[in-house]
Parts: sequence; C-alpha cells; structure tokens
Amino acid sequence: MPRLVQHRLDPASRLARLMLAEYGVPVDLEDIKPWTREPQLLEINPAATVPILIEDGEPPVVGVLAVINAIEANHAPSAVAGLFPARARERAETWRLLEWVLMKLNDEVTRYIIEEKIVKRDRRGATPEPGVLRVAKANLVEHMLYFNWLFATRHWIAGDSMTLADFALAAHLSSLDYLGDVSWDTSVETRQWYARIKSRPAFRTLLNDRVVGMPAAAGYADLDF
Repeated sequence: MPRLVQHRLDPASRLARLMLAEYGVPVDLEDIKPWTREPQLLEINPAATVPILIEDGEPPVVGVLAVINAIEANHAPSAVAGLFPARARERAETWRLLEWVLMKLNDEVTRYIIEEKIVKRDRRGATPEPGVLRVAKANLVEHMLYFNWLFATRHWIAGDSMTLADFALAAHLSSLDYLGDVSWDTSVETRQWYARIKSRPAFRTLLNDRVVGMPAAAGYADLDF
C-alpha cells in the first residue's frame, strides 16, 4: 500500500489525497510538521516540504508535481476518466489553472495564512501578524472574484469536465475554509462549485481532518453550508 508523508492542512498533500481517493487507491497517511525540519524528513527531502509518496520497492517521490505525476502514471484507472483531459486545448487550460492555484494562489494567499495560523503555533513566542493576514485575505478576495467569473462561464474550472485543476483549487479552499478564511457569502458561483466537489466520495477523508487544539470553522464538514 502506498504511504503518503503529509500535513493534514497542507493543500499540496490534500491534492495528492484527493487524487488517490478519486482513483480508489488506499493509502497510509503519515502526518508530520515539515516546518520542524526533522532529520528523518531532511534525509528524504532537504527542502523539508510535503507531500512525499512512498511505494514498496521504489524511491520516494518528492514534491507535489512529482507526486501527482506518479499517481496519474501509476494509479489512474482505465475504467474511469482521468483528471487530465484528452483534448489539447482543455489539457492546456487545466495546466494553466493548476499553475495558477499551486503557484499564484499559494504564493499570494495560502502559504501566508498557514504560516501565521498553523506554523507559528509551534514557535515559542510567535504570534500571528495581523498585517500579513489582512494582505493575504485581501488577495484571496481578488482570487475569488476571478474564480467566480470562471464558474459563471463554465461547469468546472477548466471547462465542461472535472480535472486536476478542480482538485487543486478544492484542496486550497478546503484548508482555508477549515481556518475560517473563505467568505462564501460573496462568492456564490465558487460556493456552488465547491458544494458539488465537496460532495464527492473522495472528499470524505478531508472533511474528517482535525488539528489538535484548533477546531474546524463552522460549516467546514457540512455538505449544505
């Protein structure tokens, strides 16, 4: 059985888990705090990031791009549609929006909120910086306006079919939603899409996640929120 080294609120780890669950692949989860830079983690990945996918007899697969490639290559079933479209134009749009989420959204929003609200809990004397959180939340508003526009013009983020870009965005928004940082009332189109993807069986394991000492925000696990 594959083993995934992850942090339960890390969006990249959540993306890998969604892929595995969608493809019906059971996985053992090893939850760590990568920012503590434990020697065992650094031996595998000197960058001290997750996810890391470990399968029997194979070297560890390190980093979100390598992990999603390995899952797609090794576990995408032939009986169902995969998460990458067959048509070139739709595949290009999937990669464009996947990059938007993994890089732009993460760099402007998610990583700051995770740092301030999660990582700093393990640093003695560290407290969240209100100014950083204000900027991140303001950036999130701008991103949500763009996502609202996309979902007003198409059924899924990259077109008519669900793709890996949908799972990437859902992974990020689910982490932010756990922390209570998504204003759903002003994001109607994105909320409707999120309600659909949140109802998929693959999402159940994420909705059961809890961080010790930090309960989920109201409505996090509700399918009708």
